[in-house]
Amino acid sequence: MPRMIALNGAQRRKDPNRLNHDARTNATPALRIIPREQHVISRKNISKAALRVLYRLNEAGYQAYLVGGAVRDLLLGGHPKDFDVATNATPDEVKKLFRNSRLIGRRFRLAHVVYGPEIIEVATFRGTGEEEGEGDRHIVDGRIVRDNVWGTIEEDALRRDFRVNALYYDISDFSVRDYVGGMQDVENRVLHLIGDPATRYREDPVRMLRAVRLAAKLDFRIDTAAAAPFAELGPLLADAAPARLFDESLKLFLAGHGLKSFRMLEQTGLLKFMFPATARALKRGDEALRALIEQGLANTDARVAEGKSVTPAFLFAVLLWGEVRDLAHTWMTKDVEPVTAWERAATHVIAEQCQRVAIPRRFTLTMEEIWGLQPRFEQVQRKRVFRLMAHPRFRAAFDFLLLRAAESPAIRQLGEWWDHAQQLPPETLAAALAGSASGGGASEASAMPKPRKRRKRKAASKSGGKSDQA
Repeated sequence: MPRMIALNGAQRRKDPNRLNHDARTNATPALRIIPREQHVISRKNISKAALRVLYRLNEAGYQAYLVGGAVRDLLLGGHPKDFDVATNATPDEVKKLFRNSRLIGRRFRLAHVVYGPEIIEVATFRGTGEEEGEGDRHIVDGRIVRDNVWGTIEEDALRRDFRVNALYYDISDFSVRDYVGGMQDVENRVLHLIGDPATRYREDPVRMLRAVRLAAKLDFRIDTAAAAPFAELGPLLADAAPARLFDESLKLFLAGHGLKSFRMLEQTGLLKFMFPATARALKRGDEALRALIEQGLANTDARVAEGKSVTPAFLFAVLLWGEVRDLAHTWMTKDVEPVTAWERAATHVIAEQCQRVAIPRRFTLTMEEIWGLQPRFEQVQRKRVFRLMAHPRFRAAFDFLLLRAAESPAIRQLGEWWDHAQQLPPETLAAALAGSASGGGASEASAMPKPRKRRKRKAASKSGGKSDQA
């Protein structure tokens, strides 16, 4: 049974199992104030909603700062979409001050202040639990499962994950307040974890993935000490909620830096804890599969950069293709019907993956269709060609076929033919297919591959058994 520690009020001072301040953080806050003339943050790059929240809290007598990723990205010349505020006002006090707010969260209690489509997240300064105070903290086997202990801004800085995320923009004098050396990390483009890395990862194993994601997004390197525990503590990711890992996967792969994230996951050894099937397939040395995955991620990054839509279904179909393909081929060598083999392989791989990353059913259905349509591209008879082109998932499946070009010259030629076929008027394509089927010399069909012969179905046993389709 996991050991739960509940810390509240005076118990936090006396409980021998409480998190020791020095052991947790291994740091002492030392304030450095960077005045306006020494940094690049301008109010014109901060959302008007965030400014309204900051000014109103200040006018009501509370401390309030822009904090976290928004400050970091503004210092790097970026344009953040989300703006978070840290304050010494409690969630209930924020709720009283803003009628357009709502309180959310159980693990981390905070307020959302809503201005039209924009939501400003307002969090109370987190405490270390060293002294009596309002709120409670629950710890299970070193992992924080509830944390609503209020504190000072100094304590709040020490409670954050990376030093670059512990920078505070002060609206009262437009300075940046740095308690842990985050400004130096921004300048040196490195990620240091605040406190002892092993302790912080045990508190929340997903921080390992956040390190990879931030390093890929910002083009930073991960400090050696911050990366050292990955091998030992990577298995703790199995304890993270699969739904949370799905959200983290989207941030890793669909935010415009997917290829870098993938490479860093593999380099750091974390890939096998997130996508075990992908890691196994790559370990077999399939360079064509690696080319498919990396090209798929590069294409996704390009679409994000161009403001085009992307779908998790295509991404996960790319990542899991190697294992699905190899399983399907293995079962077909055992005389399982091709359609059944592909369905069984898809079901098996998706079931395993969803134990780690909870991919919603609406996406797994699309993945199964993309994979299941791949063998149908090899059937170029007239009716089958037009039926496949009319399929709702044809375009996604065709794009997937193009990614498979490195698998063999035949697959590359198949992709070229289908690309050419789509550019022909329907009547011209129909005539070309008819000419090819009758042995004619239709010029439009000169590059058409020969149709594959369909496998003869094995006669069903008189006993009616269908064990190979079970």
